[in-house]
Amino acid sequence: MKQFLITAAGVFAGLLVFMIGAPLVLISLVASAAAPPPIPAKSVLELDLRGALTDQSPQNPLWGIGRNSNSVMSIISTLRRAEKDDRVQGVLVRLPEGGLEPGMADEIRLAFTHFRASGKPIYAHSQGIYPSGFVTTTYMLGAASDQFWMQPGASLQVTGMATEDLFFKRLFDKYGVVPQYEQRYEYKNAVNGYLYSDYTPAHKESTLSWMGSVYQSNLGFAAADRKGDPAALKTSLEAGPYLAEDALKLKLIDHVGQVREAEQALLDKAGDGAQPVDFDDYADANRSRSRPTGDSIALIEAEGPIITGKNQGSNPFTGGATIYSDDLAGAILKAAKVESVKAIVLRLNSPGGSDTASEQILDAIRVAKAQKKPVVISMSTYGASGGYWISSEASAIVAEPTTLTGSIGVYGGKFALGPALARFGIDVRETNVGNPYAGAFGMGQPFTPAQRAAFSGWMDHIYGNFVSRVATGRKLPEARVRELAKGRVWTGVQAKDLGLVDKVGGFYQAVDVAKDLAGLQGDVAIRHMSPSEGTLEAIQHALGVSATSARTLAAAAWVFADPRAQGILDRISEAKLRSQGGGMVLAPTAIR
Repeated sequence: MKQFLITAAGVFAGLLVFMIGAPLVLISLVASAAAPPPIPAKSVLELDLRGALTDQSPQNPLWGIGRNSNSVMSIISTLRRAEKDDRVQGVLVRLPEGGLEPGMADEIRLAFTHFRASGKPIYAHSQGIYPSGFVTTTYMLGAASDQFWMQPGASLQVTGMATEDLFFKRLFDKYGVVPQYEQRYEYKNAVNGYLYSDYTPAHKESTLSWMGSVYQSNLGFAAADRKGDPAALKTSLEAGPYLAEDALKLKLIDHVGQVREAEQALLDKAGDGAQPVDFDDYADANRSRSRPTGDSIALIEAEGPIITGKNQGSNPFTGGATIYSDDLAGAILKAAKVESVKAIVLRLNSPGGSDTASEQILDAIRVAKAQKKPVVISMSTYGASGGYWISSEASAIVAEPTTLTGSIGVYGGKFALGPALARFGIDVRETNVGNPYAGAFGMGQPFTPAQRAAFSGWMDHIYGNFVSRVATGRKLPEARVRELAKGRVWTGVQAKDLGLVDKVGGFYQAVDVAKDLAGLQGDVAIRHMSPSEGTLEAIQHALGVSATSARTLAAAAWVFADPRAQGILDRISEAKLRSQGGGMVLAPTAIR
């Protein structure tokens, strides 16, 4: 009866969609499957980097359709195809006004230089670069082009890098909130904002170290690409900010002009009849949907925080990425069983997560290696903490020069809110049976000495496991790992010097490493094997209905099309989340 009522509700929802003339997002899928516009014989691709950028395309079929220029992996693979396409004569890039994530910018720069090495030009146009985020990364991409244009009167404000952190200790002291956290060790600073009112010496040292490394790396590449001296470039940029006209006089850019002028200059270079083509349209027209035959390398993508379980409750109509241990481990184990797959490249962009989830994924990597399938990690902006736990025993690790990696450490704890609530007449009382540790993570009172000691011992155990994994995987003495660990973050360049990664480079360099380890020669097909949902499963998770109901809704959507449908589904999904609480459950899970 329950299933009947659920099915009936789904049917009713489908009829409601029908009655108001609103389809499901499946109409988008049908539209995306339609033939893309033809690509002219002489084309200039136009790539816009001003929107939100992720490392990887969402794996959900109901999100990210037609958004090829919004993911780094899509951008670099499309540029590789364009290099060999005689129709493509060049690329015009629209630069963002702020900075990009360092590892992502490194990967895109590599794609730019590889594209230019094929003999085809890239022009970059900027409407101004302002001090927001890692602005040196944006300048670096402009410098990696054949011609760097800026709009008249625009500002070039690339004078350095800065970051801000919030510290809440004085606020917590004022209102009686007691943060209680264990850190392993002094460089594991994710919770320092709760515990202190300013940077600790270790926090400041670590931050200045990785920021300085990123800064020098960006300036070094920019100077090399513009055939200049890094020290001179640094001096010139730090003497800013400048208007575009002044930047041109200092040879920090190549041209001042509107974007239409930069576009026309590239079209003229391409020759008579050349036409601009949207980057996404080109990517859609040239996307291969066939499964490769013969020997291949499996590409498995993973982005976001690492948690246990599988993706069975997220809203597929919204963005965001999470690494689910069941899904990622399952994808690795599946790839390991495919005979034609000779190696695996795991593209990783994660700042960390659950230790148990990370261990489950690491175990899958061990299984793949035991089956003679090398596993190579390709790190993007982040491969830190739980992300490094996953990577620690891989066959090889390839990191971008500015990847934030390492952070071999652990933290965990709670906020004791009882003292704060008591000031407002709210008393928290606890009742438990068994060992008093059962109530250790209650919000009412701080840890007792015995609870704190037990919790501290647990943190030591997790930290010890982490160090052991790294020592085994990197073939380093455990004492040496403990020197490098303590929660400290390193850039890819620093990590290479310390033996924590094997090679500095991007995704295609990781593919080359995988080929060498697997003994493969020549061109080898890349087989995409990332975990993903099917369309009906995505609808089912969005609405919380059975597969039968999802099919009913899909059928209604297929016939009756109206762009208002996605908004309706969003509201239904949001209501479902609210009814389930929709919040985070705080638990004593070690988060790194």
